[in-house]
Amino acid sequence: MRNHLQRDLAVLEQDILAQSSRVEEVIRIACRALARGETARSHRLAELEPEINAREVRIEEECLKILALHQPVAIDLRRVATVLKINGDLERIADLGVNVAERTMALGDDPGFPVPPLLERMGELALQMVGDALDAFCALDADAARAVCRRDDEVDACNREVIHQLYEVMRERADLIESALHFFSASRHVERIADHATNIAEDVIYLVEGEITRHRHSDLPK
Repeated sequence: MRNHLQRDLAVLEQDILAQSSRVEEVIRIACRALARGETARSHRLAELEPEINAREVRIEEECLKILALHQPVAIDLRRVATVLKINGDLERIADLGVNVAERTMALGDDPGFPVPPLLERMGELALQMVGDALDAFCALDADAARAVCRRDDEVDACNREVIHQLYEVMRERADLIESALHFFSASRHVERIADHATNIAEDVIYLVEGEITRHRHSDLPK
């Protein structure tokens, strides 16, 4: 029975890593398309979303099946719980990536809008956070997961600066208000991607140490 459980857990983790690869692709395409105004890439994301959604449901079903059939305990139970939570965060990250792409398509009628310089940097940071959180999951590295949590502050700071720049544009150019609002939404979506990456990192800490760290970032060692 123990061997069957380990086999099913290994398959489950392979599935979540395959999902993470697709989700990272969505973020990469969406953020680059936004920064460069590449609407054609944005349409590609609409094709990826159903695949990600279907895999999210399949992974959840596998988690529930393992819980029902094997009744895992201790570290094995935490592994299933962690995959279940990461699965949900990945699906929401993909949704946010699609939302960013929708903002890019809405901006297609105004290609001359000045893109906030920090917005591309935000996308890079959020993508790195997602990738590093998943690497921490693969390596069972709680310290690397804590480092991801601390980097969320940098994304938040970038988001505040982008919003400030957009306010300045709207004050000076009333004709650009609609476009600025699309960038405002896109910046918020990218910031939320970083939040979900932080959630994944917190789940890794829980998996490795059995400690729930949500809402306790001030306690994380520097």
